[in-house]
Amino acid sequence: MTSTLALIFIGVAVLFILGMKFLSSPKTARSGNLIAAAAMLVALLATIPLMRFAEGHEQLNILLMIAGILIGLGLGAFGAYSVKMTSMPQMVAAFNGLGGGAAALVAGLEFLRCSHSPEGLTASTAVPMLFATLIGSLSFSGSIIAYLKLEGKFEKPYTFPGQNFFNGLILLVMLGLAAYLMANHQVGPAAFIIMSALALFFGIAMVMPIGGADMPVVISLLNSFTGLAVAGDGFVIHNLSMIVAGTLVGSSGTLLTLLMCKAMNRPVTNVLFGAFGSSGGSVGAAEGIAGTVKPIQADEAALLLAYAQRVVVVPGYGMAVAQAQHQVRELSDELGKHGVEVQFAIHPVAGRMPGHMNVLLAEADVPYDQLQEMETINPSMDRVDVCLVIGANDVVNPAAHEDKTSPIYGMPIIKAEHAKTVIVMKRSMAKGFAGIENHLFYKDNTRMLFGDAKESLTKLVQAVQQT
Repeated sequence: MTSTLALIFIGVAVLFILGMKFLSSPKTARSGNLIAAAAMLVALLATIPLMRFAEGHEQLNILLMIAGILIGLGLGAFGAYSVKMTSMPQMVAAFNGLGGGAAALVAGLEFLRCSHSPEGLTASTAVPMLFATLIGSLSFSGSIIAYLKLEGKFEKPYTFPGQNFFNGLILLVMLGLAAYLMANHQVGPAAFIIMSALALFFGIAMVMPIGGADMPVVISLLNSFTGLAVAGDGFVIHNLSMIVAGTLVGSSGTLLTLLMCKAMNRPVTNVLFGAFGSSGGSVGAAEGIAGTVKPIQADEAALLLAYAQRVVVVPGYGMAVAQAQHQVRELSDELGKHGVEVQFAIHPVAGRMPGHMNVLLAEADVPYDQLQEMETINPSMDRVDVCLVIGANDVVNPAAHEDKTSPIYGMPIIKAEHAKTVIVMKRSMAKGFAGIENHLFYKDNTRMLFGDAKESLTKLVQAVQQT
């Protein structure tokens, strides 16, 4: 590598770090995304001369590489512009799977090429190749299953007796084959193909027992796997930017996974092996909860909102499904004209991917300073006049601290029940992803506004305007 290319890759690494730093705040997230994307483009272009200078690559087909880059850029841009906001989690899962699959292909092809070259393989080169093949393969197949679960296919956990033992056995066989290939890398490709096929199957077997409610954590974990696979590829083809970018994605994805598990008060092992949500809602049945459901009409709710001093909105996946974020913004603006202070309480695992609610509200141009994290808003919830819950369920369920038998007991929630009045907007009394009854719906200070969130919010806006 020339000194010029080395300096370019160092600059790319700095831009990656700056991009991630900016992504930590909604105010700077757009800039962070653009900076990281620009850094990735520079890294792509700088890789072409790097490969040309590499030994054995003198006949590199530059035109074919540029064509591949342009096709990839076009497909990525088309996907990003055409996908609906409600389908963003699926797009993240799909792109993550493609990244993992590409990393596995690069590492696998390099392993097969180098293992039969005159120079052969050393342990220091074989380890990252096999590591990237295993991790990238399971990330690819696991992301496909996560995509299908987010699409509503196989949403419930699929389990069978002895499943964890079976998965553990597959993992041991995979690692055994990897060790065998490191010691005997000049054998035929059969062992390598079997190991890769087992890794693909392991990705499916790992995600199938996990419920749709836990897909945000699974996507974050698989994202970290893809990052580590890309870092392994960087060692394989001596690309510093891939090592840095892959390590950043791997470490940040791991930290995000742990933070999300902490937000749900559940260990990672419970998410991966607990088959959460498979109970079908037998725990916390409605007959075991004190209180009754009290409906409210839109005009009554509008009066409560218009004459309140402070309103907190808790958005959830139901708002995303109804595409009601713009109506939420209109309601916030109208309440602001009446002198009402409006804030948005964001639970870290609300929606179907990390930051899902932030993305939707940003699309509707909701000011960032109105967004409050759970830890910030909870201490002042008893001073809230009206808490408007839109399509959120488990993240506001008081069973998390009232019912020790509940599967979500101990999970930090937004304490909506502390507000003077709670208005819950829902289509029906259907349970949330956890499959349990929501104690909040039966509280004395709770009123249920049934209907489609977008239509109900439109009625609220019109009623507030006439107040």
